[in-house]
Formats: sequence, structure tokens, C-alpha cells
Amino acid sequence: MEEFKVNKKAIFANAAVVLGLSSVFSTEAFASTINEMENQKTTIQQEREELQGKISSANEEKKRLEKEQSSLSAQLERLKLAAKENEKKVTDTEDSIKQTTEKIDILQKDIDTLNEKLEERNQVLAQRAKALQEAGGSVDYVQVLLGSQSFSDFVDRSVAVSTIISADRDILKETKEMQDEVAQKQSSVKGKLKDLEAMKEELKGINEYLAEQKAEQETLAAQLNEKKSENAQQVASLTEQETDLSTQEQTLTDSIAAKKQREQEQKEAAEKAEQQVATASGQSIAEKAAPAQDNESTKATLKATVEAPAAKSAPAASHSNVATVGNKWIGNSAYVFGGGRTQADINRGFFDCSSFVHWAYSQVGVELGPRGYVSTETLKHAGTQISASQMQPGDLVFFNTYKTDGHVGIYVGNGKFIGAQSKGVGIADMTQGYWKKKFNGRVVRI
Repeated sequence: MEEFKVNKKAIFANAAVVLGLSSVFSTEAFASTINEMENQKTTIQQEREELQGKISSANEEKKRLEKEQSSLSAQLERLKLAAKENEKKVTDTEDSIKQTTEKIDILQKDIDTLNEKLEERNQVLAQRAKALQEAGGSVDYVQVLLGSQSFSDFVDRSVAVSTIISADRDILKETKEMQDEVAQKQSSVKGKLKDLEAMKEELKGINEYLAEQKAEQETLAAQLNEKKSENAQQVASLTEQETDLSTQEQTLTDSIAAKKQREQEQKEAAEKAEQQVATASGQSIAEKAAPAQDNESTKATLKATVEAPAAKSAPAASHSNVATVGNKWIGNSAYVFGGGRTQADINRGFFDCSSFVHWAYSQVGVELGPRGYVSTETLKHAGTQISASQMQPGDLVFFNTYKTDGHVGIYVGNGKFIGAQSKGVGIADMTQGYWKKKFNGRVVRI
């Protein structure tokens, strides 16, 4: 009986050894497989991080392209509206030219009619002078009248002669005044017509620039749409790759968890068998110390979140001077003849040269008269005229474009000025090309 007991103990002991060894071998086999899977998972995570970085960059590019597209769309809309406004100005100018031409024709007819009447009076006066001579009048008087070289000369001489009767002298004087008034009116209207025709050419040139800009902007918009399409495809492709890797990572995570679970179950089964063998041999494993739990991984996963430092507020913007305050409108404005005199125009970035100067000075606290009535004419009298050799940033510079002092800008230094030109607010070089030819030397310091 005792022999059986001994054998029984040996059997249990052998069983315990076998179970223990199988547990060890099983653990090593599982551990090897899990390590490989963990390595694969780490590789996938690195690839995912790289892809996520690319996706982030692609999304930033997407935002940039969308912002650029929004800016281009806004500028295109401004150019369309500006072209419409300027085209209306061209039409109005053409109407004014037509009306002025009609006025000139009417005045010319009046002058022709007046000249006919003057010629009739000339004949009458000549007859009267001849009659006076025959009646024994002053030879000097006759020589004055008959020796004149032209009618105007005749009138001038006649008015000056004291011997002419009072009625004839008044008629001649009144006639000459009428002639001078009509001629003056005709000269004034012709000058206005010349200005209108020059303005029409200026406006047509502006509209041509606007059309060119619109074509350029539309080309850029088309290229931008193409870039956006390519960017969208890139984001979609990268996202798809990242999703695939995410699926692979999750599959590996699930497989590792399952294997670890099976490993744990085997360990527990082996421990249970050991306990049964030990119990059968009169041994107790109840007091065996449980292995210390590894808290390092827990600590690693429970790292305290590092609070990001609070964002620093941007320093308050300093007051810009008048030479730079208008830079905000470069690329965000359009030239509209007569524009910039209402807040609605300013909100849309619609300026002409004088309204832009008025706006710029108002931004630094200087008012150059009523906004609705500003012009190059009012601006050139708004300050003190100085020599071009003394000009400094902030001074007004004038150019003879469609008329004398037809354009004005703000000197910014280094031979350049900022103003509302045909392409909208921009900085131009007045030391060469078109603006050098048009600069008339007038510089005004406010």
C-alpha cells in the first residue's frame, strides 16, 4: 500500500514536471510569436505616423488653396464690378463728348451769324464814313476807318476814334464784346471737349487693363482648381493608405490580445495542475509569493498630460504712417473712376487716385476735405508745394495723364509711390517708363 502511495506521489510529481515544462515551452513559443507581431505593429505605427504627417501637410495645403481661391474669387468679382462701373463712365463720357460737340457746333453757328451781322455793320459804317468824307469830314477819321486791315482792326480803330458819333461807338463796342464772349465760350467748350476725349482714352485704357487682369485671374483660378483637384486626390489616397494600416494595426492588436489571453489561460491551467499535484503530495502552495506586478507599462500609459503653454497674444499693431497704410489694398482693390467716395466703395476696395489718397490720410487722422468732393484739383491745394528734390515719404506727387495733374499718389521713398492705378492700388516706379514721362514735378506736402 505504501509502495502505491510512493508511486502515486511520483506520478503526481512527474505530472507536475511535465505540466511545468509544457507551460514553459508554450510561453516561449507564444512570446516569440507575440514579439514578431509587436514588431510588425511598431512598423505599422511608424508608417501610420509618416502618413498622418503627409495627410496633415496635404490638409494644410488644401486650406491654403481654399484661401487663395477665395481671394481670387473676391478679386475677380471686384474686377467685374470695376469694369462695369468704368464702362458706364466711358458711356457717360461719350455722351458728354457728344453734347459738348453739339454745343460747339451751336456756338460756331452763333459766331458765323454774328460775323455776318458784323460784316453788314462794317458795310454800313463804311458807307457812313464815305458819306462823312464827301460831306467834308475829318480826313484823319476817314483814314482810320478805311485804312484798317481787318474787321477786328476796324472795330478797334473805330472804338478809339473820339469823332465817331456816340451811337455808332456803343454799337461797335457791344458788338466786339459779344464777339469776344462767344469766342471765349467756344474756347472753353473746346478745352472741355479735349479733356473729355482724353478722359475717354484713359478710361478705355483702364478697362483694357481690367480685362487683362480678369483674364490673368481666370487663368490662375483654373490652375488653382487643378491644384485643388490634385490635392484632393492626394488626401484621399493618403487617407485610404492610413485606413488600411489602421485596420492592419487593429488586427495585430486583437491577435496579440488573443494570444496573450490564451497564454494566460495556459499559465492558469498549469498552476492549477501544480496545485493539485502539490496537494496530493501533502504540499501547499498557498503561501507561494505571487510575482510582483509590473507597473512600468501602467506608468507609461498613465503619463501626466503636459499642458501646452498659453498662447501669447500678438502685440498691438503700431500706427502705420500714410506711406504704408494703403499696403493692405495691394491685390485687393480695383480702379474705378470716381470710386472711393462712399463707404460701400471703400468696403469693396474701389478707388480712384484722389479718393485713395484721401482715405490713406484719413487713416492717420488727417482729413483732406469732404470725401465726396475730393479730386486732384482739391488735393494739389491741400498743402504746401515743395521742390521735387525735397520730397519725402508721405508727400503727394502729381502726374499729367489725361489732363494736367490728372493723377496723384503718395511718395513712399526710393523713387516709388503708392496710388490707385489702372490695376488697383499698387506701388509704381516714377523714375522710369510711363510714370517718369508723366511726372510733372508738382510735389505737395500735407
